[in-house]
Amino acid sequence: MSFVYRGLEATLERHIVTEEELERQLERLRQQSPRIAPVTDRPTRLGDEVVLDYAGFCQGEQFPGGTAQNQTLTLGSGSFIPGFEEQLVDKVPGQEVVVNVTFPAQYHAKNLAGKDAEFRCKIHQIRVKTPYALDDTFAKEVGQCQTLAQMREKLRQSLQEYTDQRGEMDLQDRLLRQAAETLRFTPTEEQIQSQMDEQMNNLSAQLSHQGLTMDMYCQFLNTTREALREDMRSEAEQAVRIQAAVEQIVYSENLEATKEEIGQAVAVICRQNNMTLEELKPHYDARLEAAVVRSVLTSKAMQLIRDNAKIRKIQG
Repeated sequence: MSFVYRGLEATLERHIVTEEELERQLERLRQQSPRIAPVTDRPTRLGDEVVLDYAGFCQGEQFPGGTAQNQTLTLGSGSFIPGFEEQLVDKVPGQEVVVNVTFPAQYHAKNLAGKDAEFRCKIHQIRVKTPYALDDTFAKEVGQCQTLAQMREKLRQSLQEYTDQRGEMDLQDRLLRQAAETLRFTPTEEQIQSQMDEQMNNLSAQLSHQGLTMDMYCQFLNTTREALREDMRSEAEQAVRIQAAVEQIVYSENLEATKEEIGQAVAVICRQNNMTLEELKPHYDARLEAAVVRSVLTSKAMQLIRDNAKIRKIQG
């Protein structure tokens, strides 16, 4: 079969945001955006949010990663080491507290696992959170709208735009995979292994952002690194095939990534990572630039396939 990427057929089902979905999002916003008020007439209790500084010491030595200033912590949330939060109950702003804990035996930092430690804390503020009612005040202070009705409509439009974008992205991905299936190409073992390495690295970076390690993730799934990596083989092979299809389209259609398109892609990276261009520059090496160019060309190839496809639109 020859490589086919024009005239493909697919269905685009447009999902209309329901009232139930809108209500769930409103409630989610209400829960995520409570009123926060300072407390000055009593000591801390479970459920309070405190603002504090702390420094961690193990065997008399301060250890890396155990220090913070103006940290917010909800007492009783279980966010910190077991026993830490309870020792901050019944304390007042300005008070200095020494918290004694024992790190869990399976703690991710092996140099601290199972060891006793003390945290020297200073509480700056006690705060309480109270949820808004779903009313015009909530609309003004959280939704930047004059009325709840206006906020609902604004939120409905935002949800619908997001849903439509996701539907379009899914359509383009399906079309690209459909085209790749027609390509006469067999990935080499080296290409597959390289892609599996990349997927493992990406997973490790995602876990790191969540404060997790690969070993912790494997333990949670009751698997090993080797087994986890091997589970990625099928998707890795598909990814290599898709990239080969993109490269063939780029070559056949003489597609290029312009400076403007590359600049726009870099700006997106900055926004996604809450970085300025100056902050990104030290990391913008030849490898990252090649990845940006590849991303731009992939998007252009997908759009070309989409523009030349026969799409049946239905509404659900």
